[in-house]
Amino acid sequence: MDWEDFAESMAAMARDLLAQDSVEATLERITESAVENVEGCDAAGILLLREKHVETLAPTDGLVVHSDQLQERLREGPCFDAAREREPSYRIKDFTEPQEKWPEYTRQARDLGVGSMMGFLLYTLDEDLGALNLYSRKPAVFTKGSETAGWLLASHAAVAFSSARTADQLQSALDTRHTIGEAMGIVRERYDLSGQDAFNVMRRLSQDRNVKLRDLARRICETGTLDDES
Repeated sequence: MDWEDFAESMAAMARDLLAQDSVEATLERITESAVENVEGCDAAGILLLREKHVETLAPTDGLVVHSDQLQERLREGPCFDAAREREPSYRIKDFTEPQEKWPEYTRQARDLGVGSMMGFLLYTLDEDLGALNLYSRKPAVFTKGSETAGWLLASHAAVAFSSARTADQLQSALDTRHTIGEAMGIVRERYDLSGQDAFNVMRRLSQDRNVKLRDLARRICETGTLDDES
């Protein structure tokens, strides 16, 4: 890690997060910043645990959604435990090696393409805000330095998230998550794609058309197609 560059990135990110106009935009910027600034990070997302159900917010890749769904189905996994048991952080160095703590999740996540991962509880003095989870498709990528960088990013993220969040805003973020999931289902069925490929197509179109992923998803749900008729 080049810590001088990282410090400059964190300062810019802090200003950028506070400039966002909604909780959805704040969360998206948090996960995008994780991929941009933490070495080895290929994907990121925020997991909320609501009783027995998992909510995935602002995923940068379909891999995040599939991993969270797997943990919810198995009722085991690091993100699940971090959110439920208030573990401040964790790191699984290498998914090619057997793991004593989460053996079934590790085995199935490896099949999804996870090579290594880290997670950080998002919290302030008064609030638990879920867990920020970082993924790499390569094993043994995340180092102790990566973990320190992720922890610093998560600390900034928790403050920004807390500042942006209200009950109505959080519900809007959850609604956005459901809209994206519905749109992924439409794209999967209409174009005969896997869930991962459907997410990747939507993400690419979002970038190419310079529209938010949530807005693209709403359009897909309304029209049932990827075609841009505007």
